[in-house]
Parts: sequence; C-alpha cells; structure tokens
Amino acid sequence: MKDIKPAILLFIIFTIICGGIYPAIVTCFAHALFPKQAAGSFLTDESGKELGSTLIGQPFSDAKYFWPRPSASGDFGNNPMASGGSNSGPTNPDYLKTVGDRVMVLRDSGVTGIIPADLVQASASGLDPHITHESARLQIPRVAMARSVSEDVLIKAVEQATQGRQLGFLGAPRVNVLVLNLKLDRL
Repeated sequence: MKDIKPAILLFIIFTIICGGIYPAIVTCFAHALFPKQAAGSFLTDESGKELGSTLIGQPFSDAKYFWPRPSASGDFGNNPMASGGSNSGPTNPDYLKTVGDRVMVLRDSGVTGIIPADLVQASASGLDPHITHESARLQIPRVAMARSVSEDVLIKAVEQATQGRQLGFLGAPRVNVLVLNLKLDRL
C-alpha cells in the first residue's frame, strides 16, 4: 500500500499539470500571439457565415473547382475526426490501385502531362489544405472549361493565391485550395 499511495498521488498531480495547467497556458499564449490561427482560421462570407478553415482541407469534386490533395481520412473525405494516413507502403497493391484510380480520374478530366504526387497521394494527416503551385497550374484548363472563363483569368487567380516557401526556404510554393476556390466563386 505504501508504494501505491505515491503512485496515485503522482498520477493526480501530473494529470492536473499536464492535462489542465499546461494546456491552459499554451492556449492562452496561442490566443495572445496567434489569435486567428488559435480560433481555427475560419473564412467567412459577407453575412458572417463560416465557409471553412484555411488549416483543414475541404472536399471539392465539382469540375468548376480546383481539386485538393486526396484525403485518407475515411469515406467522408477531409474528416478531421478520422485524421491519419493509410499506412500503406509504395508496393502495397491496394495503395497502388488507389493511386492508379486517382490518376485515371485526373486523366478522364482532361489532365495531361506529368501528374504531381500531391494530386494522387494523400498527406500523412489526410487533411492538407494546400496543393503545390504546379498542381494548381495543371488543373487550369479543366477549371477554365467548366467555368467558361479564360485560362489567363485562372492563371492570375492561381498566382495571387500562391503562398511562398515557409520562412523563405522551407517547402515549396503552395496554394490553399479553399482560398482559391472561394476567390473564383467571387469572380
């Protein structure tokens, strides 16, 4: 019994510290230093209705929209409650079939040339809101035809929506698909 009392006491103390005090402090700092991100980075329309978060990928499948990176988060696509990768390796037959099916969908929609990996492979979280600049440019002809607009208009929209490398040197230039598609809806 004398060994169990200290263990239970430590369990209670660390639960309070690690499960209550520490998260509260981190949350307060986050709201003070990054208020928009800590609140979810939601985009709203003119009436204040929330349209989505710039931090979580949104499912778009209509031809008039730029398509996001595929999601491995279940049947409902981009489901934050089912975040996670597939854990399938590059030689897994199911994985290869899934990637092949995604390539066929892109080819059937008129995409030609080399298809960037981020259009056919899900990210580790399955919730990535960005695609590469190249992936956005590759979709311009399909979206232009579906919207009956000039490709030049879409090229300009993609360039304006392109974010540079993080901290100037990390990653590649990227496009937030939700931001780009909302911009197109406003045109």
